[in-house]
Amino acid sequence: MACAISLRHAAIAVDLVEIDPAWRIYGAGITLTGPTLRALQTLGVLDEVHLHGAVWDGADVFTQSGQLVEQLHFPPLAADLPGAGGILRSELHKILAARTLAAGVHVRLGTTVATLAQVPGGVEVKLTNGHRELYSLVVGADGIYSKLRERLFPEAPRPQFTGQVVYRVLAERPPGVDRTHYYLGPDSKLGFNPVSRTHMYMFLLQRSPSNPWVPIDEQPQRLYAAMSGWGGIVPAVRQTVMTTNAHTINYRPLETVLLANPWYRNRVVLVGDAVHATTPHLASGAGMAIEDGIVLAEELARDGDIDAALARFMLRRFGRGKLAVENSLRLGELELTHGSMTEYSRVMMSSAAALSQPA
Repeated sequence: MACAISLRHAAIAVDLVEIDPAWRIYGAGITLTGPTLRALQTLGVLDEVHLHGAVWDGADVFTQSGQLVEQLHFPPLAADLPGAGGILRSELHKILAARTLAAGVHVRLGTTVATLAQVPGGVEVKLTNGHRELYSLVVGADGIYSKLRERLFPEAPRPQFTGQVVYRVLAERPPGVDRTHYYLGPDSKLGFNPVSRTHMYMFLLQRSPSNPWVPIDEQPQRLYAAMSGWGGIVPAVRQTVMTTNAHTINYRPLETVLLANPWYRNRVVLVGDAVHATTPHLASGAGMAIEDGIVLAEELARDGDIDAALARFMLRRFGRGKLAVENSLRLGELELTHGSMTEYSRVMMSSAAALSQPA
């Protein structure tokens, strides 16, 4: 949607093809770092995100038992930007979907690509609903398990499990939780981020080398057990995961993939998690995908030369995507091995500095 909106801002005609006939989104909350907020501002939706989400400027860090050990400050990237924020994924989806339609994007729901054939000057596409069209460019934004990636780059690496899993759950926000709260345990990390005036989402990141899949009906009990022994506001939230908040639980093994440069073949290009799926350690996955769409549209609008635009797109995006994936992986490795906290802080700070630069 970010790519489609940006292309329409450049007066480029766009069809958005979505396989889900209901155009739904899954998951709990999403953390918005400074670069992501900047990208949302570029799309023209920051005010709506602010209205329906939450913003703040720092984090409180606690021991597993709930003792405050550090307070961090997140300086904004510009005077008209918050330092950080959060929003429900469903709310962000509504905002972007409404802006997509308002921008004049032709949205085709309940269908996907059946065949595509590269021809001189474009791509012939047949959809599963039978519709055929010739496009100047096809953009694949179909996630970590991208089918387009499999078609274009059959030699590409498959998503790799990192040794960690994450539980997320939505909960009411108690008074005083107006910024990020982190709780650090020996083999896990738990945190809370506000996502609205009334709610927050909790994430529990834990070591799980065997990558067991947890059936949906077992996830509340597993999360309830994993939250034992934590202090602060955790026990109060723990009491809700088996009852009122059980339906909001989202469980995921952490997987990554990084496609080598270039991310395109002729007139088909991939963006987002299809080429640089990362773990949540830098809270940058969604922001990086949004940036991809904005930058691709900027380059396509520059001179009308699609081949040159794709080459410039890669110059701007590959190094940034590689940094986000590799540095997130390194943070996870340090957590798994109880590695140097000095290196952990250095990787965090250098990553934040690099990603704060223009996309």
